[in-house]
Amino acid sequence: MNKLPIDPSITDVAKAYRFLKNRVRHTPTEYSFPLSEICGAPVYLKWENQQLCGSFKLRGALYKMNSLSPEERARGVVTCSSGNHGQGVALAAKELGIKTLIFVPNVCPETKKTAIKRRGGEFIELVVTSGDYDFAEHSAHVHAEKNGMTYVSSFEDATVISGQGTAGFEMFTDEPDIELLIIPAGGGGLMNGIAIAAKALNPDVEIWGVQSVASNPWVVSWADGIVREVTYLETLADGLAGYIPQSLLSLAKKRVTGILEITEEDIAKAIAFLHREHHQIVEGAGAVGVAALLAGKIDPKGRKTGIVISGGNIDEEKLKAILSKY
Repeated sequence: MNKLPIDPSITDVAKAYRFLKNRVRHTPTEYSFPLSEICGAPVYLKWENQQLCGSFKLRGALYKMNSLSPEERARGVVTCSSGNHGQGVALAAKELGIKTLIFVPNVCPETKKTAIKRRGGEFIELVVTSGDYDFAEHSAHVHAEKNGMTYVSSFEDATVISGQGTAGFEMFTDEPDIELLIIPAGGGGLMNGIAIAAKALNPDVEIWGVQSVASNPWVVSWADGIVREVTYLETLADGLAGYIPQSLLSLAKKRVTGILEITEEDIAKAIAFLHREHHQIVEGAGAVGVAALLAGKIDPKGRKTGIVISGGNIDEEKLKAILSKY
């Protein structure tokens, strides 16, 4: 049986915004003096690292968990996360009293694992798998099916995408004339959600996704729009690592211009730049948009540019090592 296409609308994003506006933080979209000076264009940063739970992921997770029927809640929830989605699900699980299993890959940072357990308390069980994100997600799906539990995806879900899109809704109500928009690509939930809001509020905006050479399925799959297999390497952008579904690649093709590819060194330099110039703690996945700009992967050509800083949950030791080098 074929899945129905995932295709949320601006109306879906607006409904999500109505639900979330008093439950999540309206994070600032702020002018960056140093980036604007470097690029010769006005650059604005959407600080989702300042979101509750330290990431945009709270938006989609909270909205999805609250949308579950009484029957779905009663069966218990299973999800997979690289760390940030898990925190949002854990918070909702505790608030709603839903027993939840959260699978994470073995590379999930300790700071994220600790936060998941703290936020969910007795309502969640954290399962650290022996493999990468794709292995963890497969394990989560198998467990959900075997035990008749409700599976909640961190990205391939219209409700989750609508929730993530509220970050774009905020950004473009704060700065409606952004002409160039740069978003972390990841699994595609954030990029598609924000693209839906951005294009509805400013149809002329040009949108680019970003990912690392260490995990680049968007890059190799973009040209013909068919998902290709890639070899995954260790990355500072752990929140963006893993496969992409065909459904979200097809959805992105409607609104996203293309995908920018950056190196691990580019990411590290961007993390250090944001700490030094903006006094902000940003994780690797959150820094990729700034990394692309600093590395010259795209020329704003004087256009008003928006960059989404998607999260700030980085292990302290990893941050210290980066700051000591760059």
